[in-house]
Amino acid sequence: MVDSSERVTVSVTDGVADVRLNRPEKRNALDLETFAALALAGERLKTEPGVRVVVLSGEGPDFCAGLDFTAFQAMRDGQPFSAPAKLPPSTGPARAVAQRAVYVWTELPVPVIAAVRGNALGGGLQITLGADIRIVSPDARLSVFEAAWGLIPDMTGTQLLPELVGRDVAKELTFTARVVSGEEAARIGLATRTDPDPLAAAFTMAGEIARHNPDAIRAAKRLLELAGRTDLASGFAAEQKEIAALIGSPNQVEAVAARFEKRPPRFKDI
Repeated sequence: MVDSSERVTVSVTDGVADVRLNRPEKRNALDLETFAALALAGERLKTEPGVRVVVLSGEGPDFCAGLDFTAFQAMRDGQPFSAPAKLPPSTGPARAVAQRAVYVWTELPVPVIAAVRGNALGGGLQITLGADIRIVSPDARLSVFEAAWGLIPDMTGTQLLPELVGRDVAKELTFTARVVSGEEAARIGLATRTDPDPLAAAFTMAGEIARHNPDAIRAAKRLLELAGRTDLASGFAAEQKEIAALIGSPNQVEAVAARFEKRPPRFKDI
C-alpha cells in the first residue's frame, strides 16, 4: 500500500489505485506541499505491486482550482514561491517539482484516468494533462488560466497541451485564459469524453482495463507514448519487440485460456 499524505490520499483496491487531491476546503488548490505529495505519490506507484490502473481525482466538488492564493500573495510581495522537496532524483525530462507533479503520471507504466468535475483551472488543468484519459462532467470548468495572473503554464502545459488540441487551439486557450465547459473540452480534444458522474465512469473504465492482461496494457502504453515522438521505423520496430515478448507469455496464454473457457482470467502481476 502506498502511503497517503494530508494533501494527496492513495488507496489500492483490486488493482485500481484511487489517488485524490485532498484539500476540498481550498478547492484542492496547489501549494508547495501538494506539488510534492503528487509527485511522490506517482513515484511510489511506479513500483507498487499489483497496481494496474490509476484514477486521479479531487476530493469534494472541484478537481483543482489552480495555484493557492498564498502563492500569488507571495508573488505580489516579491517573495519567491519555491522550496526544496524531498523527492527521488528525476530520470525523465521533468525536473521542477511542479512539472514532476504532472509528468509523473505520464511516466507511470500503467494507464492513468483523470476524473474531472467542477473547476480544473491553471495548474489544476495541467495536472490532467499527465493522465492518459480525461473524463469530465459536462458542466466542468477548464482553463489554461495562467495569463490571467500574468504567468505562463509552466507545469509541462506548453509542451503537452498542443499534442491534445493542436498548436493553434493551444495558443488560443493560453493567450485568452478563457474558461471552457466540459462539453467544449471534449469537442476540442482537451477531454476524452464527458459523463455526468466522471468519477464513477472512471472507476468503471479502470475496472475494465484491470481485467485485461497487465503486460499487454503496459506494452500498449509504452508504444502509444512513442507515437508522434519517434520515427515510424523505430515505432514499428518497438511494436515487433513488444508483440514478440507478449506472444506465448504466461499472462497472454492465460488471456486466451480464459476466453476459451469463458471464465475470468487469473493474471500474475508484475
